[in-house]
Amino acid sequence: MKGHLLEVRQLAEGFGEKIGVKHIAGLAGVLHDLGKYTQEFQQYLEEAVSNPDTPPKRGSVDHATAGGKLLYERLHSGQQDRYPWILAEVVGNTIISHHAYLHDFLNESLESDYLRRVRDKELCEFEEAKGRFFEEVMGEAEFRQYVSKAVEELEAYLTRSSSESNESKLMFLAKYVFSALIDADRSNTRAFEEDQSPEPEEDRKALFSAYYDKLMERIAGYAQHEDADSSINRLRREMSEQCERFGARPSGIYTLSIPTGGGKTLASLRYALRHAIDYGMKRIIYIVPFTTIIEQNAAEVRSILGDDGNLLEHHSNVAQDDDEDEEEDGRITVRQKLKLAKDNWDSPIIFSTMVQFLDIFYAKGSRSIRRLHNLSEAVIIFDEVQKVPVKCVSLFNHALNFLKTYGKSSLILCTATQPALDFVERKLDVSEDREMVERLDRVVDAFKRVEIIDRATEEVYDSDKLADFVAEKIGEVQSVLVILNTKTVVKRLFGLLEGSDVPVFHLSTSMCAAHRKQILDQVKEHLSNEDKVICISTQLIEAGVDVSFDCVIRSLAGLDSIAQAAGRCNRHGKRGIQNVYVIDHAEENLSRLPEIEVGKRITRKILTDLKLDSSKYSGQILSVGAMERYFKEFYKAFESSLNYSVRKLQKNMVELLMTDRNRNSYNLEYRGSKGQSLPLFIVNSYRTAAEYFEVIESMTTSVLAPYGDEGKELIAELNGAGTIENLSQLLRKAQQYSVNVFKYELDKLAQNDGLVSLLDGKVWALRAGAYHQKFGLDAENDSGFDLGIF
Repeated sequence: MKGHLLEVRQLAEGFGEKIGVKHIAGLAGVLHDLGKYTQEFQQYLEEAVSNPDTPPKRGSVDHATAGGKLLYERLHSGQQDRYPWILAEVVGNTIISHHAYLHDFLNESLESDYLRRVRDKELCEFEEAKGRFFEEVMGEAEFRQYVSKAVEELEAYLTRSSSESNESKLMFLAKYVFSALIDADRSNTRAFEEDQSPEPEEDRKALFSAYYDKLMERIAGYAQHEDADSSINRLRREMSEQCERFGARPSGIYTLSIPTGGGKTLASLRYALRHAIDYGMKRIIYIVPFTTIIEQNAAEVRSILGDDGNLLEHHSNVAQDDDEDEEEDGRITVRQKLKLAKDNWDSPIIFSTMVQFLDIFYAKGSRSIRRLHNLSEAVIIFDEVQKVPVKCVSLFNHALNFLKTYGKSSLILCTATQPALDFVERKLDVSEDREMVERLDRVVDAFKRVEIIDRATEEVYDSDKLADFVAEKIGEVQSVLVILNTKTVVKRLFGLLEGSDVPVFHLSTSMCAAHRKQILDQVKEHLSNEDKVICISTQLIEAGVDVSFDCVIRSLAGLDSIAQAAGRCNRHGKRGIQNVYVIDHAEENLSRLPEIEVGKRITRKILTDLKLDSSKYSGQILSVGAMERYFKEFYKAFESSLNYSVRKLQKNMVELLMTDRNRNSYNLEYRGSKGQSLPLFIVNSYRTAAEYFEVIESMTTSVLAPYGDEGKELIAELNGAGTIENLSQLLRKAQQYSVNVFKYELDKLAQNDGLVSLLDGKVWALRAGAYHQKFGLDAENDSGFDLGIF
């Protein structure tokens, strides 16, 4: 006990020190298991070890409350004292929550789950536990001195200049300390189980310097190409050099608006490495909108750096997180192995998705939030940032403002179509002189490679008419890409065109990453050989997938999507000016896709404006002016949704998480019904908000696909018993074979016997018949894709 508490304190102190809260985080670490200093818990432990087949009920002895209760008793009793009270609330909540998720200070029933635990709950042997703690771990005088330092840190934290409110600052502090505690606790427990010491975080400067040398060697190699002095390549080099110079500036929130084909990945990596070396950053993180492009971007960076072991691709959470995660103390179970498996984003270079990023801050459970402290002292590059889900815009902005002010991170909004994130009510605190690329209009004009042809404002296409149009275009060019808004019409068009003389390929998010990669590799081979080829895809292909078609046909959608689709046409400008056709598909059902529906309506208005007056927006549908108007109208249309509305509660996430006590509706109701104020400084509802948070509504889980020999072998290995380290490796590998499944699809799969449970129900896999070799997920479980696993 003594060793564990002191070692967790030391780890938590290191995590907390990154944002100036060393002793606040350390306090959570040293007190989190205070409740284990009781005979009751020791008997529970002995019984668990002695009777592995019939252990005591998991979590039947509450050991998490005692540390929070001690802080409440010592700091929160008597006359109100601002900083000690807040310290007790923040740290106490993290302690009582460390096997689940942060509690509500005030919930919708007008009750305080926090006070119920730390003030009202009677604990067996509480006095004895405190006595043992002060005798063995930390003396009373040392404890008081330590608390005093934590109070000083809290005051400095809250008085630091920031655009965020005190309630917002406290919410992020609580989540950061919770992250530090969870990671410290699990890292130390894992080290104990494996009889190893936790690995200290190394100084990354030497590693990033070596990476920088390799990158510059690659860039120097490009200068030897025969077309190195073309105007486009000179401009690419110029923008790359601008990014390097920008790396010398202090960390902040900046924009990088390099057009498609401008060398965005290399330029952003050049900035990131330069800045990481100069400012001692711990890691470089790429956040992308879709899983589709993680493997592509990661492969490009990996090929430059020549290092696979230090690069993490994190697509999704394959294993489910427990709502209540109490330990099965005394024995290592599958549940424990999953909890201890390394999943904390401590790698030097990480590629992940916007869903994973937002889940770290706002989703329930402890697996995602464990990574939060590793977002500090980082360069974080948001690729295609315009794809932030509209309901998450305010939450995204708050998270970035916290990372800028407290996390000492540098945040790069990287896209050819910058959204107006500083136009909304809860603004992004973008740095002055934000744009890395100089004379942006000149750059946009120089990279023009396509003409947008409006076929959407005066006619409508069904699948048959569109198939005829595609056949007409493939007769004129070598390659055609069709991007539609729903999987249903993509599949329908594929069926109409399949079997023709020209190879036809299909892409959608129903496929696992390994499957999509194989299809994309085949498509790229045809494109490289200049063979005839047709590809039909959902919008997943738009966000940075490195392909170049002679002709693109895009179903009407948001202007940012039209621009991204255009980036897949004549990508390198080798064929002069090529055509991108915008059509209106009559068969698309967008009732479940309101953002696409609204974006489509606004884009139609802008196209109509241009048809009436060709001089508007500088005569270009994809001009900076047109894009600015699009995003302002788009966010205006969703103004009531930007704070993440929770319909069932008739509230929004911002109110639940960070509204001050004098405007918090639960607190006002409490005051009105009780005739007195809740005796707390913080009254927000952290757990309630987390329970309602989903980046993609109705997304329930990831399932593993039995795709190819590796997919089959992976599922078989996961079903066996292995070490924690082996499980960590398998879960990382599983990213390539996971498919995100909506709840209605999961229900259908269960109904049709299409699912298999692995690892005590914490991981799900598809049966052979539930995965189709052309289309991916088949919820009907009748694909006939016989892989012979089960």
